[in-house]
Amino acid sequence: MEPILSCIPSGLALERLRVLRKIMKSALMVTATALFVLPTLPVLATSNSSADIWRRPAVPAPADNQPNAARIELGRALFFDPRLSAKGVMSCATCHNPSLGWTDGRPTAVGHDMKILGRATPTIVNAAFNPLQMWDGRKVSLEAQALGPFESHDEQNLALEDLESRVRGIPGYVSMFGRAYPGETVTRDTIAKAIASFERTVVSDGAAFDGWRAGDENAMSASAKRGFELFNGKANCALCHQGFNFTDNGFHNIGVKEAGEADPGRFAHRPIKALKGAFKTPTLRDISLTGPYMHNGAYTTLEEVVDHYARGGDVKDNLSPNIKPFDLSNAEKQDLVEFMRSLTSAPQVVTVPKLPQ
Repeated sequence: MEPILSCIPSGLALERLRVLRKIMKSALMVTATALFVLPTLPVLATSNSSADIWRRPAVPAPADNQPNAARIELGRALFFDPRLSAKGVMSCATCHNPSLGWTDGRPTAVGHDMKILGRATPTIVNAAFNPLQMWDGRKVSLEAQALGPFESHDEQNLALEDLESRVRGIPGYVSMFGRAYPGETVTRDTIAKAIASFERTVVSDGAAFDGWRAGDENAMSASAKRGFELFNGKANCALCHQGFNFTDNGFHNIGVKEAGEADPGRFAHRPIKALKGAFKTPTLRDISLTGPYMHNGAYTTLEEVVDHYARGGDVKDNLSPNIKPFDLSNAEKQDLVEFMRSLTSAPQVVTVPKLPQ
């Protein structure tokens, strides 16, 4: 590592070395559940670079679905349209409400016919950066994820054939598709592309932490700065919550108690022992807006979340080797919470569209 570090400004070297070592340790442990989605290693800054592993890069998009204004406008309409559900009352925004951090504020989601579902609604903030989607990683892209709720009998409950027919039956949508995807017809694939294009605009921006990383020492409180040191040090949160999006994109069993039958998590799709009860590491961006927390909404406050990790989880069966108890004073725990709150984006105006007719 010496040739690399010799190019790094001395004020950044120790922090980046510490984070990189943790990422490599996480990636190389054969028993670690994150093994099956290896994290993207951060770009280390050199004397000729201003790269910062904690700052958001450009939003990625597939070559065949590069966002443009027409596609984003179309995707926004589809995202907020409750007509695209079995009973015409549920849209993507029903669960991913922008006023609630693009979640629903409930411990677990409420679906078709008011059915209480088993998992919490994950935020779509920065979902464009996720190599796998959903708590269990069963969707491999935003486009694939966009169709999942329509197909699910527990959610929008609209067969894809019916979805296509319903959208084609609205002249305003046909015109919008013609502008957004010229030469393509209204199909499940173009519907998914449009929704994904809109979702790629939902990104974190303007948090106090971002201002601090950009050089404004007054952007973040002294407590939050101490919390960041704990996050990367004694509390060891950065082992899983890495980089600008504060996730390793891996799957871990973190020892959360289940209210009912045990949820297999990633194991249902990759039947490997290390993945039993393992769930995707969520982003910490906008974390103060997205409670309740954990895959099953087990905790209502960030303080409860910190306490969970401090005691090393509750259910020890198949516990990830990354989860180890740590000892923090009450003041240190509060600093850690203050740091997480510093990841909240600046308020953004979200326009609910007039739906096409």
